Amino acid sequence: MNDLKAEVYKAQEEGDIAKLYTLEQRAQDELSEDEVMRYYSNILELALERLTEVLEQAIQLDVADVQDFATLRALYEYAVEHYSAGSVHDASALFEILSGLSNSKEFGFSMKIHQKAADAKISIDDFINEIADIEQTQNNGTFYVSAFLPKANTL
Repeated sequence: MNDLKAEVYKAQEEGDIAKLYTLEQRAQDELSEDEVMRYYSNILELALERLTEVLEQAIQLDVADVQDFATLRALYEYAVEHYSAGSVHDASALFEILSGLSNSKEFGFSMKIHQKAADAKISIDDFINEIADIEQTQNNGTFYVSAFLPKANTL
C-alpha cells in the first residue's frame, strides 16, 4: 500500500489526472473509504484547476491528449454527480461548460443533450432509461453517454 500512496502523491504533485485514473482500481482495493473519497476529491480539484486554466486561455481540451481526456472525464463525472443528486441547475451549467470545452463535436453534442435533459428536469434514472442508449454507448467505448434513443430528439 505504501507503493500505491507514493504513486498517488507523485501523480497529485505532478497534476497527472490520467495517472490517477490508472491507479483508480488499486486505490479502491487498497485504501480506506475515507482515503478513496479524498482520492476522488483530489482528481476533481486537479480537473477544476485545469478547467480554470483552459477558460483563462480560451482554448479547448483535446480528447486525443491523455491529460485533457482525463480532465474531461473528471468534470463529466462531477456533472453527473450533481445530476444524480438532483441538482439539475448545477448539472445543467456544468454540462453547458463541458459542451464547449472539448474539440470533439461528438462530446459537445452529447453534453448538449445532457444539458437539455437536466433543464427539462428529467431525473437521472429517466435519462438513463428513456434518453440514453446505454448499450450503444458501451459499444462506443466512451466514458460519457454518447448514444441516445429517439426520445432524445424531443429535447
